[in-house]
Amino acid sequence: MLQKQEKVLLLRTFRGRTLRIVREHYLRACVPCHSPLCARPAACSHDGKLLSSDLTHYVIPDWKVVQDYLEIFEFPELKGIIFMQTACQAVQHQRGRRQYNKLRSLLRDARHDCILFANEFQELCYLPRERGEALEKWQTRSIYKAAVWYYHHCGDRVPIVMVTEDAEAIQKYGSETQGVFVISFKDYLDNFWPDLKAAHELCESILQSRRERESESQESHGREYSEHLPLEVLEAGIKSGRYVQGTLNVNKHRAQTEAFVRLQGASSKDSGLTSDILIHGTKARNRAIHGDVVVVELLPKGEWKGRTGALCDNDSEDKTSSEAPSEPMPTGRVVGILQKNWRDYVVTFPSKEEVQSQGRNPQKILVTPWDYRIPKIRISTQQAETLQDFRVIVRIDSWESTSVYPNGHFVCVLGRIGDLEGEIATILVENSISVVPFSEAQLCEMPVNTPEKPWKVSPEEERKRRDLRRTHLVFSIDPKGCEDVDDALSVRTLNNGNLELGVHIADVTHFVALNSYTDVEARTRATTYYLADRRYDMLPSVLSADLCSLLGGVDRYAVSVTWELDKASYEIKKVWYGRTIIRSAYKLFYEAAQELLHGNFGIADEIPEFKNSDEKGRQARLEELAWAIGKLTDIARHVRARRNRCGALELEGVEIRVQLDDKKNIHDLIPKQPLEVHETVAECMILANHWVARKIWESFPHQALLRQHPPPHQEFFAELRECARAKGFCIDTRSNKTLADSLDKAEDPSDPIVNQLLRSMATQAMSNALYFSTGSCTEKEFHHYGLALDKYTHFTSPIRRYSDIVVHRLLMAAISKDKKMEIKENLLSNKDLEELCRHINNRNRAAQHSQKQSTELFQCMYFKDKDPDTEERCISDGVIYSIRTNGVLVFIPRFGIKGAAYLKNKDGLVMCCGPDSRLEWKPGSLQRFQDKITSTTTGGESLTLHLFDHVTVRISVQASRCHADTIGLEIISSKPYRVQSSELSHLSPLVLKSELVRDVTRCAEEAQLAQEGQVDGIREEYQEYRQTKGRSLYVLLEEIRDLALLDVSGDYGI
Repeated sequence: MLQKQEKVLLLRTFRGRTLRIVREHYLRACVPCHSPLCARPAACSHDGKLLSSDLTHYVIPDWKVVQDYLEIFEFPELKGIIFMQTACQAVQHQRGRRQYNKLRSLLRDARHDCILFANEFQELCYLPRERGEALEKWQTRSIYKAAVWYYHHCGDRVPIVMVTEDAEAIQKYGSETQGVFVISFKDYLDNFWPDLKAAHELCESILQSRRERESESQESHGREYSEHLPLEVLEAGIKSGRYVQGTLNVNKHRAQTEAFVRLQGASSKDSGLTSDILIHGTKARNRAIHGDVVVVELLPKGEWKGRTGALCDNDSEDKTSSEAPSEPMPTGRVVGILQKNWRDYVVTFPSKEEVQSQGRNPQKILVTPWDYRIPKIRISTQQAETLQDFRVIVRIDSWESTSVYPNGHFVCVLGRIGDLEGEIATILVENSISVVPFSEAQLCEMPVNTPEKPWKVSPEEERKRRDLRRTHLVFSIDPKGCEDVDDALSVRTLNNGNLELGVHIADVTHFVALNSYTDVEARTRATTYYLADRRYDMLPSVLSADLCSLLGGVDRYAVSVTWELDKASYEIKKVWYGRTIIRSAYKLFYEAAQELLHGNFGIADEIPEFKNSDEKGRQARLEELAWAIGKLTDIARHVRARRNRCGALELEGVEIRVQLDDKKNIHDLIPKQPLEVHETVAECMILANHWVARKIWESFPHQALLRQHPPPHQEFFAELRECARAKGFCIDTRSNKTLADSLDKAEDPSDPIVNQLLRSMATQAMSNALYFSTGSCTEKEFHHYGLALDKYTHFTSPIRRYSDIVVHRLLMAAISKDKKMEIKENLLSNKDLEELCRHINNRNRAAQHSQKQSTELFQCMYFKDKDPDTEERCISDGVIYSIRTNGVLVFIPRFGIKGAAYLKNKDGLVMCCGPDSRLEWKPGSLQRFQDKITSTTTGGESLTLHLFDHVTVRISVQASRCHADTIGLEIISSKPYRVQSSELSHLSPLVLKSELVRDVTRCAEEAQLAQEGQVDGIREEYQEYRQTKGRSLYVLLEEIRDLALLDVSGDYGI
């Protein structure tokens, strides 16, 4: 029997308004207690985690303890922790989403012995708040009553220790109930965990930070910053339009002077502003930190400022520039913070000399964050000298208006500065990536596949699935050495003469049940993280590298999409979705598939499946496989040609592979050579993703997970248009059709790199593609600009993307719905799916950033060991692709590097041309034009560099003790560098690739036009297949732009 109560909630909406909501609150006699000592386990209906059965006591933290000491509860040694619902809600409402999500992750993690008890729904635990009672007192009282109930519920068999920072509660409840002890958190650590040194040090660090904060507030300092306005004033101001809210984004190149607020919620629609708001200087930032959701007051137009256009390399904290800023833009100041998005920060302690110069108190240390966008943090420690050679994690506790810097506390040591493992750990922490080993509970869910007990297809699954093992030639094409093979392909001729194209994807959801420990962990990670020298899998290796990997010659479960195609036009006649059993005949790598496509059967010696075959059977199998690859490629060409006529967009990029030796030292940086089979595989994956998106949306129009790519802002194309104009080209960016046509025409016969750079600039102008729930957007917002598709999703990589797992479940539910069968798994609501999409988008950005940063780390390690004055590889050819007021931006095709080269140094000297076109520094001035920059010395010597000029560049490493090392570029000659023959092998595929693909596509297009007779015949089809051609944004945005395009221009304030 449920008891009905009423609960009053004050909620703040996304638009900044406060709502008073009265909700019905139902109390239950039985709420899951998650204890193995439960006297009524059937009534409590325990699902999920249980506390350990061998504990000496349970510990229940008060709401304040959870807020202040949550990171100590993350120690795996602390067991038997019961987080009350009251305490969790206090964290959610008072500490923000980031801290609350950290608590939720802790509760979900099978490695930690802790559970959530919903005390406010248990009829004997629920306490209504008394009139006039302080919220904090009611929370403590509720948690204590729940602790007493829990003790009796477990039959008084295990003591309960409630830890609190409320001295009055300790005095009142300390000896009130036998078996329930109420003590301070420090006393708990001292008495129960005296040998857990790391926890004691962390606790002392937190306490010291609190004492500093309290003493600081008592001292009569002058105010450094304005006080933040009260919440009700902020909300009223947002509603009236006086204030606007948005997320603070600090410019890492000018962290002391420039930050921007991107509007969100009602502010983005009602303010009338079309651009971000500039926050100029740290005073106007008013203690807000990068990522915080802030409230901004616009300054009068007379006080608006513009952003600076000069290059900047971040080596000084207080930067002043003599350069004239750009056009004034809306400028404001922060008047309040709605949500603090503080996280763990990696910092470096100052050197011994810097400590001595910081001030009177040697225990108060200013540490420098690895991220330029974060201000220095003041912590109290006696270990400053010991830790000055290490990367260290700290957390911010507060930032009072009387303090120039925020206060924080020391958490733990990551590793030595410059040590590879320490630097990799830094990248992971800075991107909030947790990659702890999979827990025993998760591994226990895994199927067994050992030589003694090999995994086999079950008879039950054989009856339910379509068996393709004897009817289809299935094979995979992946990078060499790939272990997590998500996808395989097939093509065959049907009895009626038509073709059948098949895309077969690993059936991960068969092994990963919804809300299992493995599923929860995969959802938390959201993606596999690929770094330059390693990867961190989303799923345990028994799945990712074995049972879910579509390896050659073994039976595997798959989810397949097959299309029947017209034998001549390749028009799609019908499509089928379903679960299958496959046996991949060949596990090919890209280069082998390309050789077979060209008829070179000699590559068969490198394909494992051909090694032990007899000559006669080998030849027949090779011809069968070559026919299949050729037919797949032909289908891809025709589909691509069809889309090309309808406005498909092709962009370029350079993907760099880091080649390591046996000792994981970087041996070389090698540009990935584009092959036509890359396009073939990508085209098939795009087709499958598009058709699955249509299917799940038709079945679940308000709760399908799709992927959108908004059209780019036209102002982002300004530099592209300007650069193209310098070479006499006109780039029309009104649509992807006009953009594609313009880029195709922007060819310089004497320098193919020009077109490659223009396409790269077009890529940089693109918005990011995002996952979303279809119930949160109108249908016209579903469109994917890069692929020119009306609906798109990710279905083809469930081993490494959690979004694909969600899509697989939706597809299975859609198939069940078509068959009028019961949908076994509960689908996520639109609200829950939208929250999951936000999480996955966030984790994808973290994966992109971490891979880019790790590649740059190895890149710097590669050049760091080489003398730039004598090492031949440090000298390379570069192409100027942008002009700045004090230098130029240069692209180095050999290494895929983009970076800044200064023409004016810090001493005011400018570059001029010496003997043999060698450049040297002399007094003088610079003059910037739209398409060139001129350096003039006081002696009258002049040097002019134009857009797309080839120059000789020296590559070096700019070392930093507190931050990541960066690549530095210096122009040493105004003439092109003479490329060595060994390097031509790297460059030629990059230069010729666009022409090759375009010629092949053009031939296919002409053949198809001759067959169809007219373009109008494909209009209806275009609505179904609108996609990009060639090396499309599917490949570019997912693999190149943020991951492997080594763009270090960002390190110079560009």
